[in-house]
Amino acid sequence: MLYLIFGYFALSIIGITLMALSRRNPIHAVLWLLLLFMHIAVLYLFLNAEFLAAVQIIVYAGAILVMFLFTVFLLGVREMPREERFTNLWQGRVAVGLAMMAVLALTLSKIMPTWKGQYSIEYIERVGHTKAVGSVLFNEFAFPFFLIGVILLIPMIAVVAIAWRGRS
Repeated sequence: MLYLIFGYFALSIIGITLMALSRRNPIHAVLWLLLLFMHIAVLYLFLNAEFLAAVQIIVYAGAILVMFLFTVFLLGVREMPREERFTNLWQGRVAVGLAMMAVLALTLSKIMPTWKGQYSIEYIERVGHTKAVGSVLFNEFAFPFFLIGVILLIPMIAVVAIAWRGRS
């Protein structure tokens, strides 16, 4: 029964992602994205990662989705513009789909399920989820974590600059 529910959420994530990507109204796409984030949080709960589920809801469903809504409202986009030159090329879509499938197959072939690193399930249960994630983020991946923060800051500055230029 647990696998059936897990499979439902995994398949729902794929379907919801397709719905979010195919919406022409950006508000509808953001709402589908909210549902997607909720489903991902439930999957984290199935994997006994309660901290990641809470972070998923707080950061992604809370902060980043609000940022998307501000961006949509700030730019005043009611409907996504239709670019005929790329959407009508079925060959391009097939090529991109095949390339993504090749990358997925290559990635899945490199997974080694027997690898057991420093952060095993026993270690995480001993120290707790929050401490384990914080230890990894701020000790081993501090620079990439800082870099992601800068990368997320750049689009916000760009949106403000675009909105500022549009007013004058």
